Amino acid sequence: MAIIETEATLHEAHRDNHTHRDVNGGWLRPAVFGAMDGLVSNLALMTGVAGGSVGQQTIVITGLAGLAAGAFSMAAGEYTSVASQRELVEAELDVERHELRKHPEDEEAELAALYEARGVEPELAAEVARQLSRDPEQALEIHAREELGIDPGDLPSPTVAAVSSFGAFALGALLPVLPYLLGASALWPAVLVALLGLFLCGALVAKVTARTWWYSGLRQLALGGAAAGVTYALGTWFGTAIG
Repeated sequence: MAIIETEATLHEAHRDNHTHRDVNGGWLRPAVFGAMDGLVSNLALMTGVAGGSVGQQTIVITGLAGLAAGAFSMAAGEYTSVASQRELVEAELDVERHELRKHPEDEEAELAALYEARGVEPELAAEVARQLSRDPEQALEIHAREELGIDPGDLPSPTVAAVSSFGAFALGALLPVLPYLLGASALWPAVLVALLGLFLCGALVAKVTARTWWYSGLRQLALGGAAAGVTYALGTWFGTAIG
């Protein structure tokens, strides 16, 4: 009895400890990416314009226009990309569904061969393939997973992708504009808020990587700061040249 309890405890401990990070990033990766994209692009746009010694109103309008244009562009791009990918997957699923309906024996043999190639004994592989092929929808799901590497029941939604991209980009792009909307009259508060946001986004990325939070945060801060510095220098140069 003690042996059984010990083994059960070990299995439970293994189950509790045998966990992995979400290598696909889940919702965090696209959300943080969209926010960082909005932060970097709008900060760079605003610093570039500010480098040309324009008025405060022009900088604010530029920031708001960059927010709107970038958010709509991200949403449209994500919708088109995900919709096209989904349509391609659905077309391939239709092909597989047709093959399962017209040539069920060949598809069953194909599935058995896949299991054999992975080391399953031929008789067992054939029996597993036979049992799994009883349900056409289950057979379609298994063939899709094995041959196409996709899950038919977990296809991405173009609308969700577009809305989340729009929101994430808009939130990131709003940060450098926010100090001006709250009454700031100089560029440095906008830059400070944006750089802080970049550091926080980089630190969040560490949740789906093996890097420490401060390393990821500083890396993103440096990249965003460099982009803002370059565009500010270019804005200053263009302003001088045109003026």
